[in-house]
Amino acid sequence: MNAVWGKLASEILMQNWDTALEDVNRIKEIIDTGGQVGGMGLGGMGNPLQALQQRAWLIHWSLFVFFNHPKGRDHIIDLFLFQPQYLNTIQTMCPHILRYLTTAVITNKRRKNVIKDLVKVIQQESYTYRDPITEFIECLYVSFDFDAAQTKLRECETVIINDFFLVACLDDFIENARLFIFETFCRIHQCISINMLAAKLNMTEEDAEKWVVNMIRNARLDAKIDSEKGHVVMGTLGVSPYQQVIEKTKNQSVRAQMLCFNVEKKLGGKGDNNSSAAQPWNQSKEYE
Repeated sequence: MNAVWGKLASEILMQNWDTALEDVNRIKEIIDTGGQVGGMGLGGMGNPLQALQQRAWLIHWSLFVFFNHPKGRDHIIDLFLFQPQYLNTIQTMCPHILRYLTTAVITNKRRKNVIKDLVKVIQQESYTYRDPITEFIECLYVSFDFDAAQTKLRECETVIINDFFLVACLDDFIENARLFIFETFCRIHQCISINMLAAKLNMTEEDAEKWVVNMIRNARLDAKIDSEKGHVVMGTLGVSPYQQVIEKTKNQSVRAQMLCFNVEKKLGGKGDNNSSAAQPWNQSKEYE
């Protein structure tokens, strides 16, 4: 185990992110199979407390990889949010990791469908950990307090600038957080004043109008602008049944893989079957 951890540290220092991701998967496999990989025992994982500690270390070390690898923000969601053993480790030992999970969800435009699962976890852990990033989600999706969400967004900017892992995500975070505010606001209001919208997004009125125009031009928003009245008139915001099926299938894919892993682990014990039981995580690298 020391050698495997040492290799991961070396790959991180050399910034070989693809190889480092493979090492993260390798360590995860060793931990989840109780130290038995391919019939070879590596030891140290027989005690549940030791396994919990190893998962906590892996969660922290993986941040170096996930926030530098091109697909890292997908992997952090799949591992931290949809794998119960790792979510339980976060809730038990390191709830501050919710900051990084929340940032990964907000900055990942393809995984907006997981926001409900994230909100549930944030609410469960709000008594042990809160920061401007998690509070932003609570204000927006629990209390629907747009003024408080805007205040928290300004605080998030300060937090991200001073966070080693998140500083490179600042522009993506601000852009997507504004989009989250806008989309939630649009679900409630049919006609929105550009002046009010600018205040909610902490932008000038001119910049807010340009922002909405770009959204409409890029087909990300079904709306039209009434320049005379200074209003944005919303169209139909309903998601097509086809898109709903796609998003639900993406969620179920990861959960089904985890169920498969747990079943094979119980049926196969600690023998050779465990190496095949680790396949769902390896396959999840191809999941999008």
